[in-house]
Amino acid sequence: MSSFSVKAIKTVAGVTCIAILASCSATYKYHGYAPDDIALADVIVGADTRETVEEIIGKPSSSGILEDSSWYYVSTKVRHYTYKAPTAIERQLVAVSFDDSGVVENVERFGLEDGRVVTLNRRVTDLPVKGPSVLSQIISNIGVFDLGQQVNEE
Repeated sequence: MSSFSVKAIKTVAGVTCIAILASCSATYKYHGYAPDDIALADVIVGADTRETVEEIIGKPSSSGILEDSSWYYVSTKVRHYTYKAPTAIERQLVAVSFDDSGVVENVERFGLEDGRVVTLNRRVTDLPVKGPSVLSQIISNIGVFDLGQQVNEE
């Protein structure tokens, strides 16, 4: 073997090892926005309103469902590996509550460790479905229609 081919093989092996190691490293994606503690310090409980909160920390990503009593700011940091399912490793939820007149009543921050898993109940139809299929119903109705009954002939 020549000196050139040995160097080429070593170079290819080195690049391959670096590529394999780089593909195994995690990538991070950030979703949403939650204001930091410095920005929240400017929000005064009992004095600020929805309008002033919007000026200070911005418009929320969501609000209360039944009443417009709270604003929610949510940010999530998700870790991705090429061979694993994405995992949320950091989540911040800032809840700003308002009273009936629209004045700030409370400001709270929650992290991923404060969350709980909520089990959703799904209703699933058991298979196989009993009775005639849609296709068999269509085929059985061929020839049943009387065009004379459908069109009023006088």
